[in-house]
Amino acid sequence: MKFPLFKRVALRADVPKYKLCRGDIATIVEHHPHPDEDGYSLEVFNALGETIAVITLAESEIEPLMSNEVLRVRTLTEAA
Repeated sequence: MKFPLFKRVALRADVPKYKLCRGDIATIVEHHPHPDEDGYSLEVFNALGETIAVITLAESEIEPLMSNEVLRVRTLTEAA
């Protein structure tokens, strides 16, 4: 398992079904081992800490947060 449970990660691509955009932050809530590529269930929160989506993505679709990145707020609209 590359990412530990409850670690915050960034999405590597848009997820239009949930209006999520590349770079949005999510928290890992479950690990799904798979012989080809592991997957993770992620919980996405709004700025007030309310859950807006629970999604499952492959490990290659998420990335760790880096110390040189800055969080910002955006309005929940259609993903580009």
